[in-house]
Amino acid sequence: MNVSIRGLLLSSAMLATGLMLVNAHAGDAVAGKTKSATCAACHGANGKSSIPTNPHLAGQQELYLVKAIKDYRDGKRKDPMMSTMAAKLSDTDIADLAAFFASIK
Repeated sequence: MNVSIRGLLLSSAMLATGLMLVNAHAGDAVAGKTKSATCAACHGANGKSSIPTNPHLAGQQELYLVKAIKDYRDGKRKDPMMSTMAAKLSDTDIADLAAFFASIK
């Protein structure tokens, strides 16, 4: 097989994989806003925490938030409060929350 064809096939496969990953995490920001009420106590109603030890969630990258919350839920990241809060969340809940916080400028 020609090197350029092989490169094109590899690039196409990588692009398709990337698109599937993005679509797998696409959330509903409107639903996420509703679900974010519990997050407000620590991260602020608008995702901007007034507590110095708690991070701002507003404006974070959506895929980063999905990964971070899933890592808390699945025990890959450890924090007593976040692990407890995330344990209750489905993949859909996480995607919706991530979409909401990522949408805030």
